[in-house]
Amino acid sequence: MEEYNSRKKLRKYGKYLLQAVKIGIGSSIAIYIAQSLNLNYAVSAGTVTLLTLMTSKLETFRLSLSRFLTFGVTLALALLVVSHIDNVWLAYGLILMMVVFIAQSLGLQATISVNAVVAAHLVTSRDLTGPSILNEFLLVLIGVTLAVALNLFHANYSHRREIIASMRRVEGELQDILREVAAYLKGEMTGQVWREIGGIEGELQEYIKSAWEYQDNTFHSHPEYYISYFEMRLEQFRILHRLHGEIKRVRSIPQQAAVVAEYLEYLSGYVVELNAPEKQIERLEALLEDMRRQELPATREEFESRAILYHVLMDLQDFLECKVRFVSGLNDSQRRRYWKAAK
Repeated sequence: MEEYNSRKKLRKYGKYLLQAVKIGIGSSIAIYIAQSLNLNYAVSAGTVTLLTLMTSKLETFRLSLSRFLTFGVTLALALLVVSHIDNVWLAYGLILMMVVFIAQSLGLQATISVNAVVAAHLVTSRDLTGPSILNEFLLVLIGVTLAVALNLFHANYSHRREIIASMRRVEGELQDILREVAAYLKGEMTGQVWREIGGIEGELQEYIKSAWEYQDNTFHSHPEYYISYFEMRLEQFRILHRLHGEIKRVRSIPQQAAVVAEYLEYLSGYVVELNAPEKQIERLEALLEDMRRQELPATREEFESRAILYHVLMDLQDFLECKVRFVSGLNDSQRRRYWKAAK
């Protein structure tokens, strides 16, 4: 676990470093281009690059389009306000108030900062002629173009390897938990895995975010596979939480527990990516049918324990159905890319 956390921290700071390098390089180049074109407020081109570079290509592209849309709004407001109000601070305050209101109404809050810079230039210079407006447009264009260009460079290969490593880790954790339940039913459970299950669910939420980021950086639909995979595993972990609550209520281990423990050990070997669990479901249904045929328990305590054991098997059925839904949701392209290629 400690080694995993160290690798996770290293990957996180590696991503921060890449983002910082892109921002530094992009902002410098943007300022250089703006100065070469003799634009006023050339440093602002670097600021636009900084504010537009997001963590994914898709986010940057969307924000870039929003920049141009709201630039037109800010320009129109500046033309309206500056022509009627001479006071700089009052004119700037009114423009900014309207820009913020419109941006928030349209869900474009991320564009406010750049529009505030543009408004400051126009209000300060009070020059709303064609050359001045072109100057502001070019500052935005240069900054946005550099941001989009630099965000074409992403470590997608290493990101994909990280996602696959996370998948293997999750599978290993699920296998450990199933074996732990089997050990408990044999009277051998230590409880270590149960103490960690809450943390594993938190990790899965991070993996889902990472899968979304990977998808946004590839511009392809196929990475939805990774998102669906982690969402499926998260649902399975929540089922195991429910199962944990059932297990803790068992007062005495019934005779049938040994058969259930054997099934859990068998099932743990099939909690892998490339498995459609039809055979595991068939075996579980046979086990459930066998339990239904057995004689009723003699005491209330035995009855309650066996009922709980039956609920555990039903939870496992839900557990397997999660994987069935995931597999049935795969399209032909995903099956070819992720399953056939990995066999």
